[in-house]
Amino acid sequence: MAINSYTADDIHVLKGLEGVRKRPAMYIGSTNSSGLHHLVWEVVTNSVDEALSGFGEKIIITLHKDGSCSVLDEGRGIPVGINKETGRPAVELVFSELHAGGKFNNAVYKSAAGLHGVGASVTNALSLWLDVTVYRDGVVSHIRFHNGGKIEVPLETLGPTKKHGTLVRFLPDPSIFTTVEFKWETVSNYLQELAFLMKQVTFVLIDERSNQTQQYHYENGLIEYVENLNQNKTPISPVIHFDDYDESTGIVAEIAMQYCSQDYNENIFSYANNIRTRDGGTHEAGFRTGITRAVNDFADLNKLLKNKKLEGSDVREGLTAIISLKIPEEVLQFEGQTKGKLNTPEAMSIVSNMVYNKFTYYLAENKELAFRIIKKCIDSQQARIAARKAKDEARNSKKVKTEVILSDKLTPAQSKDYMKNELFIVEGDSAGGTAKKGRDRLHQAILPLRGVPLNTDSISLERLLANREIATIINTIGAGFGHSFDIADIKYGKIIIMTDADTDGAHIQTLLLTFFYHYMRQLIVAGHVYVAVPPLYRVFKEVNHQIVQEYAWDDDQLESAKKKIGAGYKINRYKGLGEMNDTQLKETTMDPRTRTLIQISIDDPFLVEKRVGILMGKDASVRRKWVEENVDFNCTDTFIKEVKNNG
Repeated sequence: MAINSYTADDIHVLKGLEGVRKRPAMYIGSTNSSGLHHLVWEVVTNSVDEALSGFGEKIIITLHKDGSCSVLDEGRGIPVGINKETGRPAVELVFSELHAGGKFNNAVYKSAAGLHGVGASVTNALSLWLDVTVYRDGVVSHIRFHNGGKIEVPLETLGPTKKHGTLVRFLPDPSIFTTVEFKWETVSNYLQELAFLMKQVTFVLIDERSNQTQQYHYENGLIEYVENLNQNKTPISPVIHFDDYDESTGIVAEIAMQYCSQDYNENIFSYANNIRTRDGGTHEAGFRTGITRAVNDFADLNKLLKNKKLEGSDVREGLTAIISLKIPEEVLQFEGQTKGKLNTPEAMSIVSNMVYNKFTYYLAENKELAFRIIKKCIDSQQARIAARKAKDEARNSKKVKTEVILSDKLTPAQSKDYMKNELFIVEGDSAGGTAKKGRDRLHQAILPLRGVPLNTDSISLERLLANREIATIINTIGAGFGHSFDIADIKYGKIIIMTDADTDGAHIQTLLLTFFYHYMRQLIVAGHVYVAVPPLYRVFKEVNHQIVQEYAWDDDQLESAKKKIGAGYKINRYKGLGEMNDTQLKETTMDPRTRTLIQISIDDPFLVEKRVGILMGKDASVRRKWVEENVDFNCTDTFIKEVKNNG
């Protein structure tokens, strides 16, 4: 039906928090698990800002049995007096009005993360109810909201107290979020990060659902953060630590970093006022500039460079670094409410100069160590130059002789439009044969695996390339690997891991994801890696000489399929991909119009780095401890679910 009218009456004004409920993703990024946990981060950030200003040394987060979450701090307590401008209690304004709070007053918070002033109110807007209890000036005050920020219990006085601080408890609205279950590990990981960044504060996490309690406190802050990240790697340097204060802007910068061998990636985590800047920003740009200048100048001075100067990627290969800035309100600029990128212009020059000056001095004072670092950078440069030369020769030669051991099992796609092509890495020859018959020949290539792939965590390059399956994957994708990987050269827009829906299949998925993570990480970051989701069941029966059928991916769907097909149904339980014929495999798992794919992403780099190190590293005792504490042995695919959920 056509829309014919557009008048003044069609203009609607969303009052209070209605806009947040109408478009929640604008404020918290999404309505999935990530967005759900953002509600917690917004409340915790308010408590962190109090601690940053010197008020309170402990913050307690509790996950309650009823599904709610509470945050208790030892700060000054949110003011409960009447705001002269509005005639309403200040605490009511903080939780019910966007852009209301003390973060806009430089006299209240010198450095704060929640500077947009919408955090607490957004959490309230997206909750079924929210309770605030304030301990301030010897009095306990309380206010309660419900149904997205409507006042249920006006501000009231409950009695005297000797405590100070604020307790916020809220229950997310299930009509808004795809899940309302807070994850222990997600919250725990976030609090551990904050504890690394704020060595003066203790964070306590209590889970009433499982009777777990965890406390985080790190006296050495960022140094311990880097040590934690690199605990399963081989370092070639100690953790190097710098900090500085810029008087003109009031910015405090702190950096900890360490080089490791056999690591082809850079792991840089940056923060502004304890908020993870996932998309980087001016502080990261300054760090990259400063460290590249320092290394090149030292190498030049000591006549260590035979070729041209080192590029930034050469200098950062194998480097883990934490960049943390505390920035006053008047100069702090984020990009967007979710604060994924720092835009403060002054941060670039401050960090660049600090890193250049302090790292230059460090290298001069530790020459033996400096030569080891420079050698690693030069090795990276030489490998990059050799890879580029080989690529140029390959482009200019009609016949290219390869030294890589290749499998003869690849069935290529016919199209040269690479971004439309898909590579299915399939478990086993049987499933590979079926997939070959069911594929779209123009755009889908099939690569069956022979056996279980190699665990590529912490192995030598020689052993990596000697493995037929890994070498074939590298050659098939066509973009190199490790330091020579160039995403511009990939031959497939989608790399799809297709395995049986059992523990062996999950194991193969994990091994392949580990390889991509270590040697082709940009594939994952750019969204090119997927996991296919084959069904577990087929429910069918014959009606009037025709087969009617429904597929099911879990037991709940199985029950629905049974009801839909009706009496007399039969069930196929697919124990593996090879049990499907080509038509069934195509319509359930390969056809873009009907299949389900899970896109692999790195939503939380810190968590993924830790998880890969623990579960794929050499230390079996660490892995056993994690499995005992985290795996539900009634659920055989726990790990792969974690990989899919967390990257």
